[in-house]
Amino acid sequence: MADNEITDAPAPAAPVIADEIAAAVVEKFPTAIFNDSHGQPVLYVERSDWHAIAEFLRNEQRFTQCMDVTAVDHLVDETRLVIAGVTPERFEVVANFLSHPRNRRLRIIAQVPETDTEIASLTDLYPGTNFPERETFDLFGITFLSHPDLTRILLPDEWVGYPLRKDDAIARIPVTFKGDPGPQ
Repeated sequence: MADNEITDAPAPAAPVIADEIAAAVVEKFPTAIFNDSHGQPVLYVERSDWHAIAEFLRNEQRFTQCMDVTAVDHLVDETRLVIAGVTPERFEVVANFLSHPRNRRLRIIAQVPETDTEIASLTDLYPGTNFPERETFDLFGITFLSHPDLTRILLPDEWVGYPLRKDDAIARIPVTFKGDPGPQ
């Protein structure tokens, strides 16, 4: 075969997703990418699909609880796991979902760039995400759009910076957290 000939070789088949819930999400949201992490299904999703996927999990897949929302700063992470098809960004926002009726867990992860740290809030779907989203905002500077009260929850309102970002200065200043009665 000459170098300039084109072949009609079939495209490689997409990997089979063993988890039927993850497969249902990928079918509805084709940009989602499945990964198995120590036996737990993980979906890497587009930031623009974050809220819609959470709504699909709640309404169609009976995921009754969002256990946690947090972020990860990969600024200095030399051993970061890079999933094929996922364009890594500095931040990842992570949510863990639980379906009591199905006795199942599912994690979704969205890449959030350093230059645009906004993602949709899940508080309208899962009210229990109110405080985890506020904590993530307070410590990482991730803005949750449409959150009903996105204010600092741990640090004083006048605090400058986000202490869990890897480029924030190492603190040697005593901090009086909100509601702390002070020394006794």
